[in-house]
Amino acid sequence: MPEKGVSEVLARAPLFANLSEGEMAFLVRRAVSRQYKAGEAIFGEGEPCQGLYVVESGRIKVFKMSAGGREQVLAIDGPGASVAELPVFDDGAYPASATAITDARLVFVSKQDFRALCLEHPEVALRVVKIVGGRLRRLVGIIEELSFTTVRHRMAALLLNLAKRSGTKTARGVEFTLPATQQDIAGMIGTVRELVSRNLSRLQAEEIVAVEGRTVVVPDLARLEAELESSE
Repeated sequence: MPEKGVSEVLARAPLFANLSEGEMAFLVRRAVSRQYKAGEAIFGEGEPCQGLYVVESGRIKVFKMSAGGREQVLAIDGPGASVAELPVFDDGAYPASATAITDARLVFVSKQDFRALCLEHPEVALRVVKIVGGRLRRLVGIIEELSFTTVRHRMAALLLNLAKRSGTKTARGVEFTLPATQQDIAGMIGTVRELVSRNLSRLQAEEIVAVEGRTVVVPDLARLEAELESSE
């Protein structure tokens, strides 16, 4: 990838926003662009950390896998997201796995080069603390959801979040596209695919949502919000 393209990709990531030309040039000379096919592993839990990644295009998922093969999705990330900052600092292995959901291109920055940048520019390390802190808050939220709520509640919460974050108002209501398969959604809300399908079907039968493949229409957001409150 041309240097200009790499710098534009890195600049979209909050981690590297507002770097000086010299700082960005330091990274660009060392960064490597990597292409992944849908379903291809980026790194695996327990593998030695080689560095961090910034998503240029496509979507990836970060997840944990139980000994029994149950998957818990921790994050689904798209362009501009940085991945695997924590093990770059603590010398540990990757704490989770990452796989491309769609064909994806990522920019890789080695652990050694990123550490060298942080030594020269401590404000970058502070950004890592902020990003990791945000992820910790989300993980606490996941634990709370899995411990204290039903699958129906978690399904409604996910749909409401997607509707508000990426929905488009149409004549039918708020319309959006599910960002992943039902299997991936099951991993996101801590259940199995069959229960995702069952709860989507029930919400559709009650006319709270309309589902057409991966397209979801919410006719009345207030009703979906009320459903969320009633299922707590």
